[in-house]
Amino acid sequence: MNTNLLRGVTNKLRDLQAAGVSTQAVAIGNKGFGFLTRVGAKVVSHATQLGDTPHLDKLIGPVKVVLDAYAKGEVNSVYLCYTRFINTMKQEPVVQRLLPLSPNEMQAQTQAQEAATGAKHGWDYIYEPDAQTVIDDLLVRYVEALVYQAVAENMASEQSARMVAMKSATDNAGSVIAELKLIYNKTRQAAITKELSEIVAGAAAV
Repeated sequence: MNTNLLRGVTNKLRDLQAAGVSTQAVAIGNKGFGFLTRVGAKVVSHATQLGDTPHLDKLIGPVKVVLDAYAKGEVNSVYLCYTRFINTMKQEPVVQRLLPLSPNEMQAQTQAQEAATGAKHGWDYIYEPDAQTVIDDLLVRYVEALVYQAVAENMASEQSARMVAMKSATDNAGSVIAELKLIYNKTRQAAITKELSEIVAGAAAV
């Protein structure tokens, strides 16, 4: 699972370097941090030791580093790389653009919500202190939520991959035990048959 995701990250870094674009990286988790360090990527922030139940407060720091760099114009775009949980047997690596937000994607999400609820609202609101400040804060929370969702899906994919791997190992061990048991029984039967043949041959000679 990790190999597939890291291969996607490597391909993205290679494409950006081929286009002459310098890159910065933020690592979440020990595997990602170790990999980015080995390949020589510029890691500006990282978060490790998240445990089995990650908390948002441990991710706020790395997310803030990314958002500050984007707000200052130090980076043109931000990509999020994680393993998406499809089901127990399927997980797929994803490299998607996190920033800037695509107007087409936001419009598609709005249309999907309208289709699900069956209603189209055109309400106007009064914002305090002002609409720009509220939107800026909401977008920060939105990006944090997307990163947290990616971490949660990656951990779910990891647990699922572990479960599938252990089931496969258990099934393989059962097959090996059955084959060895068959070989043992055949060997024991051959030894008994040989002893009986020797006894019968000896009795016939007497």
